[in-house]
Amino acid sequence: MKKLVLSLFVIGGMLTSCSNDDDGPDSNSVESPATYDFTRNGNSTVSFGGQSTRILMADEVVSALKDNNNNEAKIDAMFAHVEGEADFSDANLNASNKSVRSKTAASTDYFSANTTNANAIKADFDGWIASQANDVFPNWANIAVAGQAGQLQQAGGGTIRYINGKGLEYNQAFAKGLIGALMIDQILNNYLSPDVLDAGSNKVNNDNGVLDEGKNYTTMEHKWDEAFGYLYGNEADPNAPKLEADQFLSEYIDRVEKDEDFKGIADDVYDAFKLGRAAIVEQDYTLRDKQAEIIRENISMIPAVRAVYYLQSGKANLTADNAKAFHALSEAYGFIYSLQFTRMPDSTSPYFTKAEVDGYLAQLMTGNGFWDVTETTLDTISDEISATFGFTTAQAAPAI
Repeated sequence: MKKLVLSLFVIGGMLTSCSNDDDGPDSNSVESPATYDFTRNGNSTVSFGGQSTRILMADEVVSALKDNNNNEAKIDAMFAHVEGEADFSDANLNASNKSVRSKTAASTDYFSANTTNANAIKADFDGWIASQANDVFPNWANIAVAGQAGQLQQAGGGTIRYINGKGLEYNQAFAKGLIGALMIDQILNNYLSPDVLDAGSNKVNNDNGVLDEGKNYTTMEHKWDEAFGYLYGNEADPNAPKLEADQFLSEYIDRVEKDEDFKGIADDVYDAFKLGRAAIVEQDYTLRDKQAEIIRENISMIPAVRAVYYLQSGKANLTADNAKAFHALSEAYGFIYSLQFTRMPDSTSPYFTKAEVDGYLAQLMTGNGFWDVTETTLDTISDEISATFGFTTAQAAPAI
């Protein structure tokens, strides 16, 4: 089903490239470049430094959540970094005026007119930091039991997991939730939005080659690049992305790509980014928007597939290894959280609303949370997510 949907998008893009439209020149001139390499007067027009910075900041925040020598105030400062403050190990990050928190749940399409949800989502991340620092850190050396935070070691002398009284690893909820609230939301619902790409005089300026002051790109080119940067911004060479360049969207599109049931998804996304950027250069905005839809459809699949994967992984270990099961379910919790930032094709709506996501999370946390969760609950949530996205739970589940 997924491949059929994507094929229709690709065909649509091909048809567009063979016809004229009122938004640009003859689309026969738009060819997909071999790499994401665009120049003007011999110099690159591609820039996404802000996205690379936030990825690196987010990585350090997640690391800080796993170090019980830290406290709430320190991690809060990292999350909501203020320019010049020595919050990070990298001096360049400290000097930056960027922050992770400011771009969390901050897209134009989903949150500019819904500050209630935006503030509630930011509060969730603030709360995970506070609870990790004030509940889990003080119990770091204690053995966790139902209702009591502490540590659990995976069977056979495996990794030690640090959990709250319901079995949740806050660092996993934070990291996987941020994939949706930062990376996916900014790509799908902000920088690829026509309301952002075509804001103000962007289209007229792009048509006439009017560059941003002191820059070698038009505003529209830059906005598309910023979307690109939230996926590829930590690559050593974005023109030849290897993926797994960070622990966020890059890692998990790679994980989904390696599943034979979803193979090709990484190329579909990269090819759409390339062709969409080329369409901007050629002022073909219909083709541009078709590529944005391909990107939305594919990237939205990532948290869905991984949520089901980890729900099923957790289920498989529930009776054998609580630490391993709770770790998987914590990852599932974060990916389910990210579903509210996905986007259905040709719409401005997510596949699952915030209320629906909150409902799933409440089911997982009922009573003593993961200590009490049943296989039936995990299967029901898995099946509902799978059906909504058009794949099966078996396709997304770990190989047995």
